[in-house]
Amino acid sequence: MQKTVLQTNCPELTLVNQGKVRDIYDLGEHLLLVTSDRISAFDVIMNQGIPLKGYVLTQISKFWFDQMKDVIPNHIVAMDVSDFPAVTHQYRDQLEGRSMLVKKAKPLPIECIVRGYVSGSGWKDYQRNGSICGIPLPAGMVESDKLAEPIFTPSTKAELGEHDENITFDKAVELCGAELAEKAKNVTIEIYKRARDLADTKGIIIADTKFEFGVYKDELIWIDEALTPDSSRFWPKDLYQPGGAQPSFDKQFLRNYLETLDWGKTAPAPPLPEEIVTKTSEKYLEALFRITGQRP
Repeated sequence: MQKTVLQTNCPELTLVNQGKVRDIYDLGEHLLLVTSDRISAFDVIMNQGIPLKGYVLTQISKFWFDQMKDVIPNHIVAMDVSDFPAVTHQYRDQLEGRSMLVKKAKPLPIECIVRGYVSGSGWKDYQRNGSICGIPLPAGMVESDKLAEPIFTPSTKAELGEHDENITFDKAVELCGAELAEKAKNVTIEIYKRARDLADTKGIIIADTKFEFGVYKDELIWIDEALTPDSSRFWPKDLYQPGGAQPSFDKQFLRNYLETLDWGKTAPAPPLPEEIVTKTSEKYLEALFRITGQRP
């Protein structure tokens, strides 16, 4: 079993960004994205890592990027450390199975979110005003209800520690330009529908997910991660029952535990019991196995 990687230590590489989960190195022509085992909840990074989480996210992303190649190109150049520049090979133990060599794209200034069910911040929106991101929905819906058609509900990209904000499509057009916003919307919904239908055959409901796109050589490409438990709500199909929150294969389990604590949802993070860490890891591993048939 791989060791838990809370943060990478690759002194001969140029670290350009350390996000909630990923460490990004600049290798000149390309970037190296390394997915750590860090986990965040309510925009606060926890002190403990979740064993194998970075491996799970990377392998699930690889699966979905491969599945959707005919819909939109993606940023992957290589995923095997042996195919990375030689300077990275000395760090193989930190990179194996959890890293991608990727194209340098210019990210769009929005998160592209698609919802097939009324949940999370969308449910809160709906309760307040009967709509999500300015899209009116039928009256009388309950939490976790399925929408007649998936909806595109973009958000801003917040700085580390800040919260993303839901925005209207008009605002997305303002930020990206009409052509890019329209293309991102259409691709988001197309990928979601295909992934939703495939996941359904594996006993998983994808309630919602968020994508990142970028522009590379004047072309829109899919970047970052792809339909992982960090960027999506995965529900077990056999337990689905609208009218409340659903059990899930994502970090909702951790959020639910944190909601029981007397904690203000700001740093520093509370310590996590071993049982919560182990159970969260198991949920990620089950998502990997159900989606890809793969075990570490």
